[in-house]
Amino acid sequence: MTKITELCATVNQTVKGHNLRLLILDEADFPAACAAAVEAVSHHYLSPERIANLLKRFGKTKAAAYLLEKLPTSTKERSGALGEILGTEYIDECTGYKAPIKRLRWKDHREMSMRGDDVIAVKLPAESQSVSFLKAEVKSRASLASQTITEARGALNGEGGLPSPHALEFVADRLQELGDEKLSDAITLAMLTGISAKQVKHLLFTFSGNAPDSFLHADLSAYKGSIEQSAAGLRIKKHQDFIAAVFDAVKARHAT
Repeated sequence: MTKITELCATVNQTVKGHNLRLLILDEADFPAACAAAVEAVSHHYLSPERIANLLKRFGKTKAAAYLLEKLPTSTKERSGALGEILGTEYIDECTGYKAPIKRLRWKDHREMSMRGDDVIAVKLPAESQSVSFLKAEVKSRASLASQTITEARGALNGEGGLPSPHALEFVADRLQELGDEKLSDAITLAMLTGISAKQVKHLLFTFSGNAPDSFLHADLSAYKGSIEQSAAGLRIKKHQDFIAAVFDAVKARHAT
């Protein structure tokens, strides 16, 4: 997760057969974690190729201005965006699934939240198997509460626990535009032939200032469905300070 997992103390638990992972950042590692997160933010809004093209065609000042116009300025949107970035990076590095697109690149407006599932990740099949999906919900809160977890559980259970057609179409269409026809076709074929619960796994990822373990433990204990569950809670005590420091550092990096 942008190497933040390497800085965190990690505790793994099993709750009713489901995996719960807690990631706790020590205050002494705050600067290193902030630097690690900064590396990911700009690439979640613009591809490296797009950044290189902007630099070549318009120069550093205008390229920086273009990127900075994409970054949210409100506290709420910054919190949600960084949570989604950290959750996506966690999925790519720690779950065996890959999130094939960085959907923040397609936001309608930097201060507007996107519709649909927070993250859809996939695992390509072997010859005789079907593509597998990880449906993830991400919550970022300075002080996590049970109501937030209830909202996330409602989203995960929506569409019968399966990824929403809207989210799958969005991913498949973006992959087609990016030239990854193999994965786009695999997702499209799964949609057209039907996705079963056996092909899906859920992840609830939280980024919070307070301890998330009791909330995540309670959620996994209460789950009665048939879809395999997992949860991960990243705790950075100075949650709001961390978000501000990351976005300030991104702005400073591209403004110089």
